[in-house]
Amino acid sequence: MSLYTLRMKTMNATRQLFIFGWQQALACIFPVMIFSSLALTQIISLPFLPRYDWLLIIFIGTQWWMVRSGLETRDELKVITLFHIIGLTLEIFKVHMGSWSYPEEGYFKILGVPLYSGFMYASVASYLCQAWRRLHVNLINWPPLWAVIPLAIAIYGNFFTHHYWIDIRWWLSALVLVIFWRASVSFWVSETHYRMPLSLSFILIGFFVWVAENIATFFGAWTYPNQGETWHLVGIGKLSSWLLLVIVSFLIVAVLKHIKKE
Repeated sequence: MSLYTLRMKTMNATRQLFIFGWQQALACIFPVMIFSSLALTQIISLPFLPRYDWLLIIFIGTQWWMVRSGLETRDELKVITLFHIIGLTLEIFKVHMGSWSYPEEGYFKILGVPLYSGFMYASVASYLCQAWRRLHVNLINWPPLWAVIPLAIAIYGNFFTHHYWIDIRWWLSALVLVIFWRASVSFWVSETHYRMPLSLSFILIGFFVWVAENIATFFGAWTYPNQGETWHLVGIGKLSSWLLLVIVSFLIVAVLKHIKKE
């Protein structure tokens, strides 16, 4: 390989990486706004309302602006609203069971859970929907709905039932590998087509959500029992929970898009 050829390939790879990173950054606008708001309200004390209520107002305003500006479509807003409800329901249950808490005051709380918390789940859906659209994602060898829908229900249900019964997250993880063994995701960066095993994409997204969780707890979005007096890194064991959450989120988005196509 000549030096010129190597240089051209390096420049093309750098360009593709930049375009991919830019599209990812656009897809992450809502999550970035959430982390920025968490950090800002932790540093600056806002007047008139408790911090949790200001976060709710900021997140609602951000969502309105994104739809108004065309960064998100109305169909994507419907998916995000669904995730808000799913996430808020899970938060209420987990706080009741003592898994974590929201120790600060707030007017807009339901059973100890501030309403803004649902937006953190909605931000995952926002990223998935936007990345799907911006990168022209296509699913290859996607399993039939009769296998996907019960799996998504089982994964979400295990977040509740493991408090009363055995935790089957590892069995579910193994089942995911079996069902999606041949599945992959294809996407476009500029005019170049790429393909990735779907299981690998689950792991990558789950890892970055775990990183985001550490950032969120550092800025006081919520508090685990061992973080009551001082902040600690969220255990790597939580990665499995986020991995399953990403999987069920991806499955819901994929099923909704499949239904809309029909």
